[in-house]
Amino acid sequence: MSAARYPFSAIVGHDDLRLALLLNAVHPGIGGVLVRGEKGTAKSTVVRALSALLPAVTAVPGCRFGCDPTAPDSTCPDGPHTAVAGQLIRPARLVELPVGATEDRLVGSLDLQRALTEGVSAYQPGLLAAAHRGVLYVDEVNLLPDHLVDVLLDAAAMGRAHVERDGVSVSHAASFLLVGTMNPEEGELRPQLLDRFGLTVEVAASRDVDTRAEVIRRRLRYEADPAVFAAVWHPEDAALANRITVARAALPGVVLPDGELRRIAAVCAAFEVDGMRADLVLARTAMAHAAWRGAAAVGEEDIRVAAILALPHRRRRDPFDQPGLDSEQLENALSTQDQPPPDPPDPPTNGGSPPDMGTYRGNSAPNNPDMSPCRGDSPAPAPGVFRARLLAVPGVGAGVPGRRSAARTSVGRMIRASVSAGSGLHLLGTLAAAAPHQRDRGRSGPGLLVFRADIRRAVRVGQESNLVLFAVDASGSMAARTRMSAVTGAVLSLLRDAYQRRDKVGLISFRGTEAELLLPPTSAVDAAAARLTALRTGGRTPLAAGLVRSARVLAAERLRDPDRRALLVVLTDGRATHGGMDAALAAAALLRRDGVASIVVDCESGPVRLGLPDRLAVALGGGCVRLAELSADAVAGVVRAARSAARSVA
Repeated sequence: MSAARYPFSAIVGHDDLRLALLLNAVHPGIGGVLVRGEKGTAKSTVVRALSALLPAVTAVPGCRFGCDPTAPDSTCPDGPHTAVAGQLIRPARLVELPVGATEDRLVGSLDLQRALTEGVSAYQPGLLAAAHRGVLYVDEVNLLPDHLVDVLLDAAAMGRAHVERDGVSVSHAASFLLVGTMNPEEGELRPQLLDRFGLTVEVAASRDVDTRAEVIRRRLRYEADPAVFAAVWHPEDAALANRITVARAALPGVVLPDGELRRIAAVCAAFEVDGMRADLVLARTAMAHAAWRGAAAVGEEDIRVAAILALPHRRRRDPFDQPGLDSEQLENALSTQDQPPPDPPDPPTNGGSPPDMGTYRGNSAPNNPDMSPCRGDSPAPAPGVFRARLLAVPGVGAGVPGRRSAARTSVGRMIRASVSAGSGLHLLGTLAAAAPHQRDRGRSGPGLLVFRADIRRAVRVGQESNLVLFAVDASGSMAARTRMSAVTGAVLSLLRDAYQRRDKVGLISFRGTEAELLLPPTSAVDAAAARLTALRTGGRTPLAAGLVRSARVLAAERLRDPDRRALLVVLTDGRATHGGMDAALAAAALLRRDGVASIVVDCESGPVRLGLPDRLAVALGGGCVRLAELSADAVAGVVRAARSAARSVA
């Protein structure tokens, strides 16, 4: 028998986190909670404790999809539920999605046993079905593979799961409270998934001695006797559960006055959040907070709380922006609605139509794509701003799913059936392998007799993430302000690209007489940006040392993560003033021999060019692009050159 869960009421501190979870319990339409925080801050403990507070669920007996007897799903695979003889009352479920889960485990799959023995396409439901009308908890959500993230996005947005695979075509309800926890040091979330979470909370361990002591005291008591500890806190939890039930019942009667609705719109406009999802989340959260405190109408207090919980992750325009809200800006935005509205414009006197609400006044261009400035009039990009698109590792890998290079993965386009390679069942290949042997196996009736030797696996081609290791020349010849600014801008653009493609990144700088590993390979690209900002420059150019250090870092990373292929990006003017160019070319040849894919960014400037970065790129077996040409077209040419070089090496 499993031990009693740690009681929700016994959690010390984390007031914002507890409130965010409770408001979602009152109004599941808010859209869930993302919990960000350092390791060891009881994130998972708080989330798991929530399920004990949720009201019980009334379900159709025997329905694997948890249909509500009063409003059953009309397309439920276990339906139709037209005449329900009784009903089942059970606790709301907390379903946990592990990082290593497969797509089959999440959405469900073909019931292979029934398909082979009975010849029917039966559906075996997955975790989305189990989480319907409950909580779906994803620990380390930022480490979840992209293909599972896509499935979660679809289900969370539509409240339904659609399965079209292996001869199965199923649609079922999948409405759940999505709760994710993550450690930002391990990398950020994709913006698409980040916006799907209704609320976000930052948690950290308290620095107050009394608070920390109380946390330890309660935890030790719980570990000594979980049942007794839970019984002590049961009255507190029961009171919270009852308050959730009362607030849920009161929620439909909560009024959102038009003035407060305009206040919500003013706050979202002031923080320049994208889209309208933030406005809707703020409105739902404010109404839930009003119901939670027993108010009949939404007030400014409710909107303030909602903004603090719903806006921090939506105001981030860049993966390097820090989350959070400026309190003064929030108070100014909240008070905007208290000011009298401006007088409406005078009606036209010439009989014409009133001004189009889609236009801008003054010097702003109309909100009309046909009247936008012509391409020739577009402003030039600011110095140091680049449009990095795709630097890919040549060949086909088998690394962690991502968005950079071609790979054989568990998802993607199915290309063939295989006896041993691949993952998942290739149904047609399996049936085709078994069909010719039915007479020899004594099978004459319907259905097929399938042996283990007939099983074929599906080989798929998708995309993988890579390790992108930056080796930056920080010597005196690179230290001119304009050139180093351009280098920094280029690396930042490539880091943004790595963030979007779910890569790991590392950063090496070389100057003076040695190379320094500024950032070991990590998924936290914002950490790389911070180290880049503090980059020291000056001294001679130890190019060979930079390449040797790169080779060591890549070799160590291959031992830790052998399936993840690496891409080395060297930013240098090639002037090897310490160690000599011959030593640098020899180190480059060793990297090429090890099969390291590489790109050299030529940072030479001035009227006289020595062509040293080109020589380095040839020795590395990769491509070379000038810093000023780091655009989409230039990068595409570099990728083609790198692939061609790799083929010649092979």
